[in-house]
This record gives sequence, C-alpha cells and structure tokens, in this order.
Amino acid sequence: MSSALMQTYARLPVTFSHGAGVYLYDSAGRRYLDGLSGIAVCGLGHAHPAVTAAITAQADKLLHTSNLYGIDAQEELASTLTGVAGMDSCFFANSGAEANEAAIKLARLYGHNRGVEKPAIVVLEGAFHGRTLATLSATGNRKIQAGFEPLVAGFIRAPRNDIDALRQIAANNPGVVAFLAEPIQGEGGVNPLDPGYLQAVREICDAQDWLLMLDEVQTGNGRTGTYFAYQGMDFTPDVVTTAKGLGNGVPIGACLARGKAAQVLGAGQHGSTYGGNPLACSAALAVVNTIVGEELADNAAAMGQVIRDTLRADPEVAGKIAEIRGAGLMLGIDLGRDCAGLVQRALDEGLLINVTAGSTIRLLPPLTINEGEARELARGVAELIRALP
Repeated sequence: MSSALMQTYARLPVTFSHGAGVYLYDSAGRRYLDGLSGIAVCGLGHAHPAVTAAITAQADKLLHTSNLYGIDAQEELASTLTGVAGMDSCFFANSGAEANEAAIKLARLYGHNRGVEKPAIVVLEGAFHGRTLATLSATGNRKIQAGFEPLVAGFIRAPRNDIDALRQIAANNPGVVAFLAEPIQGEGGVNPLDPGYLQAVREICDAQDWLLMLDEVQTGNGRTGTYFAYQGMDFTPDVVTTAKGLGNGVPIGACLARGKAAQVLGAGQHGSTYGGNPLACSAALAVVNTIVGEELADNAAAMGQVIRDTLRADPEVAGKIAEIRGAGLMLGIDLGRDCAGLVQRALDEGLLINVTAGSTIRLLPPLTINEGEARELARGVAELIRALP
C-alpha cells in the first residue's frame, strides 16, 4: 500500500487500535505485552483513568491560549515538578529534543553573560540528545549525523566514565561552560554512568563554574527507581531536562534549573508556541501526581529486579547474556552479538521490545506493571534468547 508519509521510519507490520494497562491490541484484536511503552513514554500504561480524566476535563474547557497569558495548569505543574526535582524554575516545551535545546541555549547565554565569546559544552561519546540540529550535534552517533552537515559547533566530546579525560578538557579549554549527559545512555545501549564519575563531574563543574546539565528525557519520571535518576545519587545538577514519560503520550518536555541557572533566560530569549499549553500540562500534572502518589518509582525498582531475577534463573538463558545493564524499568540485556532480528520475532510472539546499539535488547515497560506481568515479559524475552543458535 502506498503512503503519503515521508519514509523516515522502517515500520513494523502492525497497527494498534487500543490499549489497556500494559497491553496493546492490534486492528485484528490480537493482544501484545508492551515492553517498550512507546519508548519510555507511557509510564502509566495505556488508557490510564487519571490521564484520561484529566485530558477529557481540560478538553471540555480550553486546549490552548498562548504563553503571552497566564496558564493555571502550567503554574501548578511547574510548582509540582520543581518540588519533586529540587529545582527552582521550569520552561515547558513539546519534546525531549526541545527541552535539550532550551538547556543548550541556557548554557550558551550563561557563558556569554560571563564574558565567554564562544561557549562550549562537554558531551559524551555514545550520547543521544535529539534530532534537531543542535541536539544532533551534541549526540555521539555518527550514523544519525551523516548527511546533515555542517553540524552545530560548540560541543567537545569526551569518553564515558573517564574523569581524567574531563580534567584534561577543563585544563585545555577555557571556553567550556557546561557538561551535558544522560545518567543512563538509552539509544547508546543502556549504558549507565558510574555514580562516582558523576559525583566527580559535579566537583569539576563547581571548581570550573560550569553548569552540570542532565538529560533525563528517558530516565526521568520514575523510570529508573527514583523520580529522577540523579536522586539515587549524592549530588544535584544545575539543569535537568525531561519529556517522554512526563505526558504519558501527550507531547510535553521540560527544562528545569536551579540556583545560578534558574534566572539565566529572560523575557523574549526563548519560547514555544505550544509548550506548556493547558491540555499538555493537565495531562502531565495527572502523571506526576500518580507516579508520586502511587509510589511507581519504587515499583519500577522492584519489578526491574523481578525481570532480572527471572532471566538469570534459567542457566541456558543466563549463559547467552553478556550483561544486564540499567536501573529500575530501564533495562538493557546485552547479548554480545547482533540481535536486531529479535524485534520481529518478538512481535510474532505478541511481545513488544526494542534492540539498541545492535546487540542490546532494551526493555522499557510501563511503571504500573505488576509481578505477574513482569514475569510474563521476562519469560517471553527468555524464550527469544533461548531460541538463538
């Protein structure tokens, strides 16, 4: 069948008509266990009553005005989210890439305000920060950058978890004003940064007067066992970005800042037509309140352990796994070999998974998953691994 869509996706041969909890149903009525959550978006699962009620109630009143006027839901969401994050101020956008663009602009303006003519941001090898030109340039994946040159200047790339390399950059690059990284690199293969490394980064940022900026687009909103991944570590960033699970499918992103970073951007220096509109903020407020009120970050930690334990319980399956990385319900099962074909095989078995970095099965199920469903997901993945030659 011909399509009027630009062919930017290699789509799988399935179309979903509806969902309920951790399950999706295709147009023929077949049920699938969702181990991907729309790539960490639907943290509350599908058709969650709190989100449905919030969207319905807001749609019946007002969808959009403009950020030229006050928006009650935006004020309430900003207050709630900064309270959860330990931050001071918040800018709302429509996506994770836009949230990261806001952070990049904030860092550059911070540098210019300090008299730095060409501010630079340190980013990491293997990172993924988005597909806009600036976030693409910050991303450490040559494959997705190819063809879009010239890239945006102003980024210095460093190896992951190598604090000596970062010290060397600090010594030789006086124009650096910020450090930007994902606590766990998602697209890069579910690779966590060492907590000790990040604590040392915090010390370098303090000594150099850099901003420490964390991209929690995927790791945030309860995914890794705390509301934000950094809350499981002994430090706080100056800037944190998030999106994906914040709206449970309604597009919204946020750039949060504290201290010296909180007041950098002023009127007219950044904006978004749709960002933080009444509908998106009402949905996101329902999401945040549900994650916190139902302690879903704790459930993510517990159910992630159930999945790990179930996979390791079978010696044949465990013997084919090189490593299980990640935290909470952001898991990477590294098979040490190409396994991209498992995505279609899983779909045939009624299971939705993802393969990233070629050799790593990525699991991002809803935070609402219960123990029986977590074991069902793990057993389905185990069967896929067992069938590998």
